[in-house]
Amino acid sequence: MPREQARASESLSACRVPHALPSPAFAASSAPLARMSSLESGVGVAAEDEEVAAVLGGGGWPVVAPQGRELEPARLRRNTCYIVLAVLLNEEKEVLMMQEAKPQCHGRWYLPAGRMEPRETIVEAMRREVQEETGLQCQPLTLLAVEERGPAWIRFVFLARPTGGALKTLQEADAESLQAQWWNRETPFLPLRSRDILPLIELALRYQASPAHPRLLPVQLPSTFICQRLLLVCVGSSGDLWVLQGTTGAPCLPLATSGLAPSQLGHRLLVAIRHLLQDSLPHPQVPVRIKGLLGVQHLGKEPGQSDGICFNIMAAVGDKGRWPNETPPELQSGAFLWRKVEDEALRSRILQRLDEESFVPIHS
Repeated sequence: MPREQARASESLSACRVPHALPSPAFAASSAPLARMSSLESGVGVAAEDEEVAAVLGGGGWPVVAPQGRELEPARLRRNTCYIVLAVLLNEEKEVLMMQEAKPQCHGRWYLPAGRMEPRETIVEAMRREVQEETGLQCQPLTLLAVEERGPAWIRFVFLARPTGGALKTLQEADAESLQAQWWNRETPFLPLRSRDILPLIELALRYQASPAHPRLLPVQLPSTFICQRLLLVCVGSSGDLWVLQGTTGAPCLPLATSGLAPSQLGHRLLVAIRHLLQDSLPHPQVPVRIKGLLGVQHLGKEPGQSDGICFNIMAAVGDKGRWPNETPPELQSGAFLWRKVEDEALRSRILQRLDEESFVPIHS
């Protein structure tokens, strides 16, 4: 894929409208994660804080098309491709593997994975691929990571648990896979289709032993475009905390879109965020660290109209997430403003996420 870093971002605005929350079935169960439960998003906060609270808690916020701009919509299998991959572990910490049937990697082993189909949600696609390739039904537990090479290739990595079915045998081999088995990662020796799955298996084992972030699943909200909503925070030397907001229409968290023209499909998603930062802050005098993913929004039920995805991303001003001055850095565009967070509970939640580095990683 081409990797030129051409400008591919456009500032968008979102109106203040009701937001969506992740399913309560997947709320974090451990004590540290329960304090940041997505079920608390937007509850009891002022109107101006609703979007921040929703995004911080893993919920969603509607994406509104920019006025006066013509952006190419995302079209699955045409100008974008989404991959789902699942890591399933049993009580013995063995991982579920499938044997490939495709001619180019026939007989080699891999995690259950495949491309999303039109009209599927991300979770529906993951469940379908697991059942087709292994014979098992499963329950998603959390998104573990997002890997991307630009809009042309975005992979969603899940941790899931089996809930039913039977392991696929050689007698049931088809075009999807030859068979499936549990593997302890040592014996028997399995020739792998690619070793890129080994870090993902280790990531799942670490998360199972000690969750690094709250459980997170995609929120079902439509987006026409592939975009990134930025929660950029600035913590001053006196402890005051500000968030960056766009000023077009109602004040809201800024968004950037990834270009979908053929020449732009290889541009990494975070390029759009970095261009937005360059538009708003003096560079390189003001360091900004992108922390990770807070949430994913996708619906996909109307091909060509809701094939897009919104990634909610958190970043912080300062090398270590703290700004050495009492006031935030001056902005170089009137399209943005700093808004001070007055709600003490929300401020504490933001600081907690920053201090614990509890974000879903984006591998770009």
